Amino acid sequence: MTTDKTAPVIFDRARIRQARERSGVRFHAHDFLHRRAMADIVDRLESVTRSFEKAAFYGAGGLVDMLTPDAGVGWIAHGDLAGARLEGRRPAVVADEERGAFAPQSLDLIVSLLTLHDANDIIGALAQWRAALKPDGLFLAALFGEETLHELKAAFYAAESELAGGVSPRIPPFSGIRDLGAALQRAGFALPVVDVDKVAVRYGEPLRLLKDLRGMGETASLRAGARPLGRRLLARALRHFAAEGVAHFDIVYLTGWAPHASQQKPLKPGTAARSLADAVKKSG
Repeated sequence: MTTDKTAPVIFDRARIRQARERSGVRFHAHDFLHRRAMADIVDRLESVTRSFEKAAFYGAGGLVDMLTPDAGVGWIAHGDLAGARLEGRRPAVVADEERGAFAPQSLDLIVSLLTLHDANDIIGALAQWRAALKPDGLFLAALFGEETLHELKAAFYAAESELAGGVSPRIPPFSGIRDLGAALQRAGFALPVVDVDKVAVRYGEPLRLLKDLRGMGETASLRAGARPLGRRLLARALRHFAAEGVAHFDIVYLTGWAPHASQQKPLKPGTAARSLADAVKKSG
């Protein structure tokens, strides 16, 4: 199993669990991005011409009700870092996806919905999911990517520089598409694909953005402490954000398959029957 032994500990998993627990009751009032991501995942499953007898959905909670018969999903196990986000679903597993939640080679499909961006060792977490898949099993994940909340980050930096002469980490770092593609490969997935949905959300009232983030459980994830967020600093940051009034979210989708002998494999270098140069000359 491939893991990154040198992965820095950036995120406080205990604080993330607490934030998700607190958000459980009000999540449905703030789940618009999760619904968007789940709708996209359902579309992808409907386009796969096969069925999935046993599946696990991690971080989805009640949004599994968006699945259609055409998605081809049978028995479902529900997982999350926080029990409050499982909404009484059964069977349910409260577990950390960094440590593995399901038995090896026990599932035909795994879906991770907007949780992996908070993993300290994303390669290790992906390797855990890959190990839980049967050969030729499918993995689908949605997670926030590198441009997410860059306006809010800039607003806090500007406000804190003006008032305190320095900055504190308040918005978590998010991975880029190339890094995530490489992580899929290092975790042992076959046929890896990465793509992104760029979402712009306009906020007439900047404070509503912070309420949405709390309602999603996307707060207080960083291990490193920041200066206390006083009213003056918050007001100044929101004033900077209001000048833009838009929050961008990169929803990155990861697709990978557990290796199987029946899968297509790229040709080895030098084994092509014709050269690219010959093909270009003929088409020209």
